[in-house]
Amino acid sequence: MRPVRTFGAMMAIVAVTFTAGCGGDGKTGDAASGPKAAVTVQAANGAVTVPARPERIVSLSPTHTETLFAIGAGPQVVAVDDYSNHPPNAPQTKLSGFKPNAEAVIAYKPDLVVVSDDLNGIVKALEKVKIPVLLEPAPTKLDEAYDEINDLGLATGHAAEAKKLTDDMRARIQQTVAASSKAKGLSYYHELDNQLHSVTSRTFVGQVYGLFGLRNIADGADKASGEYPQLSREYLLKQDPDLIFLADTKCCGQNAATLAERPGWSDLDAVKHKGVVELDDDIASRWGPRLPEFVKAIGDAVQKVQ
Repeated sequence: MRPVRTFGAMMAIVAVTFTAGCGGDGKTGDAASGPKAAVTVQAANGAVTVPARPERIVSLSPTHTETLFAIGAGPQVVAVDDYSNHPPNAPQTKLSGFKPNAEAVIAYKPDLVVVSDDLNGIVKALEKVKIPVLLEPAPTKLDEAYDEINDLGLATGHAAEAKKLTDDMRARIQQTVAASSKAKGLSYYHELDNQLHSVTSRTFVGQVYGLFGLRNIADGADKASGEYPQLSREYLLKQDPDLIFLADTKCCGQNAATLAERPGWSDLDAVKHKGVVELDDDIASRWGPRLPEFVKAIGDAVQKVQ
């Protein structure tokens, strides 16, 4: 999902402008020139001008909702989409991030909207009524995920908190990977659903596994299938991965027991030697503050089979 930032009324009295590349460093003007009136954030939809500290933020992205609360901007959030289930105190509504309705969003009178996808033309619709929208799409690598967190920090008046969060995330992830340095060469299968859809190493999730040097069996699937191939049962059984990560425990009710009941799967090494890892679907699919937890789950599994 992609975050969008909205700008309601423009305060144009001696503005101090902050410029940031998608998560890049902000540049401040002369502090003596006047009070901060606005910030400019470089998002996927261009340079977006936002009130210095927006007080009515709407998030249509579960990942960005988590980030907003993690950096201390939670009290500024007035509404989040129906899939934003973390943290529990986020003001969840019936707003959809997949089929966003501009009128429904506008009803919350936001001064910033954050999205991770420009669906239903939501970005242009909000820009037409002068609401700042920040489009922050799903990243392709870790640095982009950190950049987006810093973008949200800059846009909401919590730049220092955002930097502290990303520094902590980097440190925790590096520590986990360092403790599992002997994982190189182990093979794995990451399951998105019980129809055997997976991810290749070119995806963000695949690159997270790549930190450990793990070999992704989905990379050998039909190239025409793209980055999220559907594997055949025969192919998967032949590959016999050392580790199986289930990111469909919530959506599809999958676990180690249901896996063992699939025809032929009980003979897989991962099933026989407790190499099946039951992930939290949400944590395994989002690129925000809980990313280190996903990395830790991989690290713990790797250490068990080393």
